[in-house]
Amino acid sequence: MTHQELETVARALVAEGKGILAADESTRTITKRFERVNVPSNPETRRAYRNMLFTTPGVEAYISGVILFDETIRQSADDGTPFPQLLAQKGIIPGIKVDTGAKDMAGFPGEKITEGLDGLRERLIEYRGMGAKFAKWRAVITIGPGIPTMACITANAHALARYAALCQEQGLVPIVEPEVLMDGDHTIERCEEVTAATLWAVFSALHEHRVLLEGTLLKPNMVLSGKDCPQQAGVEEVAEATVRCLRRTVPAAVPGIVFLSGGQSPEQATQHLNAMNAMFDTPWELSFSYGRALQDPPLKAWKGDAANVPLAQKLFYHRAWCNGAARYGNYTPEMEMAVA
Repeated sequence: MTHQELETVARALVAEGKGILAADESTRTITKRFERVNVPSNPETRRAYRNMLFTTPGVEAYISGVILFDETIRQSADDGTPFPQLLAQKGIIPGIKVDTGAKDMAGFPGEKITEGLDGLRERLIEYRGMGAKFAKWRAVITIGPGIPTMACITANAHALARYAALCQEQGLVPIVEPEVLMDGDHTIERCEEVTAATLWAVFSALHEHRVLLEGTLLKPNMVLSGKDCPQQAGVEEVAEATVRCLRRTVPAAVPGIVFLSGGQSPEQATQHLNAMNAMFDTPWELSFSYGRALQDPPLKAWKGDAANVPLAQKLFYHRAWCNGAARYGNYTPEMEMAVA
């Protein structure tokens, strides 16, 4: 894939009014979510659940791409169509998570380093052959007493850059995801400080590894108060802090920023995205790449029962619609009542 082709895919993923569904939960993560709704987790239930999401009528109006897990990219819809092919037929771009998870960083208690670089070139070749057009790698940065250290930030930035360079070598658009977790009692000011330091390190590493920014997307956290902080920032304060931080750290060459929801409620994630687009003009498309914030309502409605699929799809479509409106700054609280 040429530089122009990489840029074309990246821009298609942040097309106006659209965003990305993150359906790349590991087996361990989706098992935990299934347990909350009393659904057994096995290859067939996981396939049926993803099939329900991917076949939702009309959702392609608001979903530009889907990040798949290794198991999912090898599975098929009820009619036997491989999931990457099914998505492509709907005009949705298939993607793939390629890291192998965040592990304890040796010598740095409380900090994580994401693994998965070994054999990555060969895996990317396989995924490209299966229809993937983009990939995702998540780094995890924790705020706590004495952390994060620059060693942790730098190590994760280096891994993200190596991953991104390998993706572009194999014709895949890399989504670079450095997530500063909202776990903790830190203030929004502390989150902004750590997020800025992380993004500075990430873009320095991307530059050093000759990554084409025009063919790359950033998937950051929003700048939020820690979830245990007694003083929770309001919607406008979150929007202001997030955009200020991004303006200081993210080059204008990046075509789009696709936020993760990071433990926010579905409504909060939509409200914050909407406020950013309503309040600011930026050089990038401000979009979404949500997992739980798109999936929680349909998962709770589905409960593993085929009879519940129409309601679950209605709820998934509704959340995609709300976030599509937030892409323009046109979301309103009244839209939450439309699904009723």
